[in-house]
Amino acid sequence: MKRTKIKWLGKPQKHDYPAAESYLSLFLEPPAAKQLVGKLKRVGITEFAAKDIFRATGLPQLDGSNIHVDRYRRLIILEQPISPLLLCRDTGHGKPIIADGYHRLCAVYSFDEDAMIPCQIT
Repeated sequence: MKRTKIKWLGKPQKHDYPAAESYLSLFLEPPAAKQLVGKLKRVGITEFAAKDIFRATGLPQLDGSNIHVDRYRRLIILEQPISPLLLCRDTGHGKPIIADGYHRLCAVYSFDEDAMIPCQIT
């Protein structure tokens, strides 16, 4: 069976950072969320397997019935590049947080659980 080739942008898009800050502000004070996103902007790209990100976060996989996952699935099928994930290590709970990119992760996983996903992580 032919695997779907997933194309990635070389770095997160500018709008990914405010989205990450908004999400992180739900459980961090806004200045702390802003500082964490500032750190994310300065780190390089690394890769993790889709299945490992799911296992580490403990999050459920959303399927194509989710409108956002469906949108990213269509982009992948059309061979359009998608943005890397933004991850933060929550050492207090021993789990990474997907600050931005959960729906992209779900879309990629639906094609290939072994896919290597570029991420910025701090």
